[in-house]
Amino acid sequence: MNRKTLVLPAVVGLLAPVLAACGGPDAGGDAIVVGTTDQFVASKDNPAPLDPAIGYEAGVWNVLRQTVQTLTHIPRGGGEPVPEAAETCQFTDTRNESYRCTLREGLTFADGTPLTTEDVKYSLQRVIDIKDESGPVGLLDNIDTIETKGEDEIVFHLSNPDATFPYKLATPAAGIVQKDKYPAKAPRDGFEVDGSGPYTMKAEVKDDQVVKVVFTRNPTYKGDLKVLNDKVELDLFPDAEAMGKALDDKKIDMMTRTMSPEQSQKMLMEPQEGVKLTEMPGLAISYLAFNTEDPAVENKAVRQAMAQVIDRGEIAGEVYGSTAEPLYSLIPSGITGHTNSFFNTYGEPSTSAAAKTLQEAGVSTPVAFTLHYTTDHYGPATAAEFKALAKQLNASGLFEVKAEGTPWAKYRPAQRKGEYAVYGMGWFPDFPDPDTYTAPFLDKNNFLNSPYRSAAAQETLIPESRSAADRSTASPIFEKLQDIVAKDVPVLPVWQGKQYVASLDGLTGVEWAVTSSADLQLWELGKST
Repeated sequence: MNRKTLVLPAVVGLLAPVLAACGGPDAGGDAIVVGTTDQFVASKDNPAPLDPAIGYEAGVWNVLRQTVQTLTHIPRGGGEPVPEAAETCQFTDTRNESYRCTLREGLTFADGTPLTTEDVKYSLQRVIDIKDESGPVGLLDNIDTIETKGEDEIVFHLSNPDATFPYKLATPAAGIVQKDKYPAKAPRDGFEVDGSGPYTMKAEVKDDQVVKVVFTRNPTYKGDLKVLNDKVELDLFPDAEAMGKALDDKKIDMMTRTMSPEQSQKMLMEPQEGVKLTEMPGLAISYLAFNTEDPAVENKAVRQAMAQVIDRGEIAGEVYGSTAEPLYSLIPSGITGHTNSFFNTYGEPSTSAAAKTLQEAGVSTPVAFTLHYTTDHYGPATAAEFKALAKQLNASGLFEVKAEGTPWAKYRPAQRKGEYAVYGMGWFPDFPDPDTYTAPFLDKNNFLNSPYRSAAAQETLIPESRSAADRSTASPIFEKLQDIVAKDVPVLPVWQGKQYVASLDGLTGVEWAVTSSADLQLWELGKST
């Protein structure tokens, strides 16, 4: 059966939740308290976790979005980017190679310092110059030159056509920072963030780890966002259980990333009085990745055999229940261009088919390696997921696998250095477009620092896909990219998640405060009067 027929892909931009209760500005003045299990740790390997040139994780970006302004932003409910710090933005040529923005009048940083186009140029250029190997430079490396014209006009000249560039300018990678607080060629160490966004922020730190972030309305903010509260506290919890207890005790108003599957399931089956569970579209994916130069998995037949053995439906159903569904491509359902390329290539899980793949490639079995996963970054069910993956692989008799967990602060640097042959990662999209599920894994400066290269992807397909102003017309190109991934298996998609947010009655704007890309928009929250 061709699984391309199983999912009706939704058009990007139509994923907005239905608006429920209305709310206004927080009249009482008390802080709204939001819980998260995200962790921000300063270490020798990562001394500047909140620098826009360095931070490239969903949790970090959710801090930066509140404090550092961008030229454009994705409007409430999704769709194409609209001006934010800019008054106007548009391509000025038919090839999508020149993008011009005019700044809003009277922009200042939170401390009153005027914000000009030179600050915009400085901010984006430092991301390119610092070129952090695990940072977001890949989003901006298509910029050839940045031209400023006076204090209010800036032009980006691109090396190649890129219809997704307005989306990239809406990410914290393009956040505007102050020259006197952010070095041009080096990261800004620590946990301070200064910008011109809707909030100022102050982090409470213990033992080089953030325990709370206090966001206070920025009185000098001028932009497109409507701020509906005066203060929000982001409380960081060690796990979902502790976060859930805080909600039960009414110490927090809302819990977001990451509720456990058990919490979501229980609230679905046994609704709690005074607590609202909001289900939202989810575009996050989970996948296995490979160091394709490691002897254990350098032969792509090993990776292909894993794709033939792993039962994604069993993983999603037994570990995550209704909060996840099996995924057969890097591009999830709900994004234009999605196809079930892995299912179309390998079909249902089959040990005999995997054995034949290994035998024809001359690979001796069992193939031994360790499945690495992070213990504290993607939620409490990760350990159970990797235990189940190891069990499936070992049950085939073709693999000899053990699962090993490591805290994120050590895990990410080790993965980046190529110390793991096989490891688990999650991906939250940079913006709602199929490019963000392909280029970060297949293009230059890829997010994983992977040695895998596809000339067809880098030199032909990705540039061609970005030249399509009408993104739906690029779908055939993205189908080819997905087929390349299914054939070579540099990564192996496992599941796609749903999003659940639990909040106390009286908190408004929850439906808009978390997007389908898992972006936090704290300015949308308020308390009913």
